[in-house]
Amino acid sequence: MARQLRFTGTDSKIDGCPALHTDEGTGEIIVQGTPVTDPADVAQLKHFGEGEAAVAVPAELLANWGPKEMDQAPVLVDRTTFRRLFETFEHTAWRLETRLGYASDREDPDFQEFLRTGSAPCDFSEPWFGNIRSQTEAGKTVGRVRVVDSPMTVEQLFLLDYARHNASVGEDIRYLRREDANGLGSEDFWIFDSRLVAVLRFDEADTIVGIELVTEPARVVRYSMIRDAAMHHAVAYDEFAEKA
Repeated sequence: MARQLRFTGTDSKIDGCPALHTDEGTGEIIVQGTPVTDPADVAQLKHFGEGEAAVAVPAELLANWGPKEMDQAPVLVDRTTFRRLFETFEHTAWRLETRLGYASDREDPDFQEFLRTGSAPCDFSEPWFGNIRSQTEAGKTVGRVRVVDSPMTVEQLFLLDYARHNASVGEDIRYLRREDANGLGSEDFWIFDSRLVAVLRFDEADTIVGIELVTEPARVVRYSMIRDAAMHHAVAYDEFAEKA
């Protein structure tokens, strides 16, 4: 079925100039402009998928005729897109962990070994460790602050022991008691390059049920302020472990 398109605006009255149209059925914005086809240009585009097309339009077109609604619909992505962010970030990747535990940890055989022995093993051949080692050796920064309870849950104790493995590939792992985390909120999220936030949504069983990408500048700044406050008060995992 053909789309029902409504002309939204253009930066010129001359036919063939860049323009915007709105799909009346879906609300999607159709951008009309000059195709970007040079392989060297296309190679520079981030997250450019197979079958996608890129067009070049004047900035004034989007500023003057783009949607002006204040309420933005959440941008939800799948696990594959989320994992790709850890390969494509340019400078920093940082996480705030706030939950009592995570279903993914409880399902990990390393967690079961920790329950039996009190020490968590690690398989450094896993893709996560290989990628993080490559990123940190390239001079990029990967870190996280974990908010934990008093007393700590079993899952939090597991992650505290496991932190030595994260640190060995270059992650900066820090800890903060929940009673000292006032103002940080309870959201669990990653920040990439201080410009993109991936907010992790969980169900009551601590399973991730959604990943929302945030790029709106004001929201990104708010999450960045939370990061700065957490980093200011948190302590390195090894120092924390000595006192835990």
